[in-house]
Amino acid sequence: MGQQKLIYSLVARGTVVLADYTEFKGNFNTIASQCLQKLSASNNRFTYTCDEHTFNYLVDNGFTYCVVAVESAGRQLPIAFLERVKDDFTKKYGGGKASTAGPNSLKREFGPKLKEQMQYCVDHPEEISQIAKVKAQVSEVKGVMMQNIEKVLDRGEKIELLVDKTDNLKSQAQDFRKQGTKMKRNMWIENMKIKLIVFGIVALLALLVVLSVCPKFQC
Repeated sequence: MGQQKLIYSLVARGTVVLADYTEFKGNFNTIASQCLQKLSASNNRFTYTCDEHTFNYLVDNGFTYCVVAVESAGRQLPIAFLERVKDDFTKKYGGGKASTAGPNSLKREFGPKLKEQMQYCVDHPEEISQIAKVKAQVSEVKGVMMQNIEKVLDRGEKIELLVDKTDNLKSQAQDFRKQGTKMKRNMWIENMKIKLIVFGIVALLALLVVLSVCPKFQC
């Protein structure tokens, strides 16, 4: 799976998480939720860093979109993901039940969309990069605040980010097995095609030999 760059994502109304998605285990969801309580309510983007990961937030019209990414993913990928999720969420719930929905009540129906967008953004880096550049040119670039997450949460101790990739590795193994089964099936089909072609050639040669010995089968 290409989602190793994007670890976790959520959509919240204020501090209420409405939907989220991840393939990993760890404490990143707790840290992401805690950061919600510290965010400004005004429309803006925020990025916090922690243990070679970034917690990226987009606040827009009372809703907050978040994605946790590995630091090596850069800035364009997380921001592009948040913009795409915001557009999807607004189209689906704008002026609707999202304004009164309870905690995690939209997870079942919007969680798969978060997964889909995470995969799409990772699988199409050139397109995402181009979209990000165009948006930067045609729209006002809002300030992106970057801070260490420990300062944001105002704790006295070191925050250790835990990301267990076991589930993701299991998912990758399942995908590998599926690809292996598909490859075996394709190889079997190709092998059968070759056998049929060889059989057809042999049958044609046999027919030509018979016709040369017995023209019009009159022997």
